[in-house]
Amino acid sequence: MKFRPRSERKRIGIIAGSGPEAGVDLWAKVIEEAKALMGGEYQGDLDGPKVRIVSSPILGLSMELEEKDAIVRPEILSIYSDLAKDCDFIAIACNTLNFYQHAIKSLPCKAELVSVLDVIHHYFGTADDKRLALLGAAPVTQMDDWSVYKSLTEEFSIEVPANTAELHDIIYEVKRIGGNDPQLIERFAGLVKGLDNDTVLLACTELPLIQCHASGKNLVDVTQLLAKRLIQKAYCKNAHP
Repeated sequence: MKFRPRSERKRIGIIAGSGPEAGVDLWAKVIEEAKALMGGEYQGDLDGPKVRIVSSPILGLSMELEEKDAIVRPEILSIYSDLAKDCDFIAIACNTLNFYQHAIKSLPCKAELVSVLDVIHHYFGTADDKRLALLGAAPVTQMDDWSVYKSLTEEFSIEVPANTAELHDIIYEVKRIGGNDPQLIERFAGLVKGLDNDTVLLACTELPLIQCHASGKNLVDVTQLLAKRLIQKAYCKNAHP
């Protein structure tokens, strides 16, 4: 793999705010992935990624996206247009807000959106097992026209938890108290344990913040997939499509 010279590395943009901690998590993972990709060639600060972050509290309204669309839509499109002036590749640190990917991609901007669907298709590729469990906020798990993941049902057998309201509440609690609370960890672990499928897509950027290790389950962190793909595109001369 050939790396771009430092002066030619591309600029990464991150849209945060739903929630702000999720934006911090994506940024930290972008740095981790830069080090992992370069290995021994990573020489410290000068090899760190070029990142610009915009965090807007208004985007927290995404938890009730259908009701708040009139407020959220102009906000995220405005932020993206602003970031696109200085960035080459942009990701949204919120699965739910990727609902706006089509509107974003129609903007007259040169910056490329790296969406959650892009990285999931890239990760699973031609996998034989088409069974997935999907955990996310209510606008995601409803798998209706407001869910960015609705199209996945054409390729995968998607399982969502029986009690989606419980999961939605857990996500709100992560936003409020963080992911280290023992009772919150226990609640989430019980929900994961009750899933039939072993491959579990953490399709909410708050969920990887929960310090939970689910035995026997493959927890796929979409935030980590986004970070890895951003670094591949920013650092590599010939990042595969």
